[in-house]
Amino acid sequence: MTNEPGRAMAIDVGGRRIGVALSDTTRLLASPLTTVHVTAKVSRLQQITELIEQHEVTALVVGLPLTLSGEVGPQAEFVQTFVDELREHLTIPIHLVDERLTTVEAERLMVEMGVKRDRRREQIDAVAASIILRDFLGTYRSNVDDDM
Repeated sequence: MTNEPGRAMAIDVGGRRIGVALSDTTRLLASPLTTVHVTAKVSRLQQITELIEQHEVTALVVGLPLTLSGEVGPQAEFVQTFVDELREHLTIPIHLVDERLTTVEAERLMVEMGVKRDRRREQIDAVAASIILRDFLGTYRSNVDDDM
């Protein structure tokens, strides 16, 4: 990712839902934004594109659900296909990152925070996306600090 300012957005792509998280303009904080409910392929692409435009996002981070052994399985292939579609429509950088166990971590965090089961189900994807973004931004900051 370049050093240019602006918000980064992360998405946790699933078959029915896409969790979305957004950074602040300094890229220090990552917060859950929303969950996009998928009804059609075009709708999914359109909704993500609209969020990117609405929040003036300058970089997109996409969680890649590798298997526990680190291999590309059917879900990762599904995500890669969606990323290919995004790249056809977007001009901002798109970064694929390993998202293994982010949903487990999101569930654990929400349980610790006392979020009720029904609310957890509604928010799990956006919280997982915020974990993906947090981890990516931490790695990005480490790389920037190393360059100084």
